[in-house]
Amino acid sequence: MSTVDLNTLQVASVVDARGSACPGPLLEAKKAIGKVKVGEVLEILSSDPGTKNDIPVWAKKVGHEYLGHLSAAGYERIFVRRKK
Repeated sequence: MSTVDLNTLQVASVVDARGSACPGPLLEAKKAIGKVKVGEVLEILSSDPGTKNDIPVWAKKVGHEYLGHLSAAGYERIFVRRKK
């Protein structure tokens, strides 16, 4: 995991999966990662508490870089950099 300031991170795309239950946010992230260029960052918004555990596992498994997450009011902001 990189040491990047998630508050100032430039994101290429945002997936708003708030209100969607598992595995919805992960499926949305899988679809959206193909729409950002290699090296760009995808931000996933999710109110499902399991997503902040699911996304890092998925990112590592498929070769992307999980950058971390920030807690917001009732949801998580999760950041993944596309690596391939």
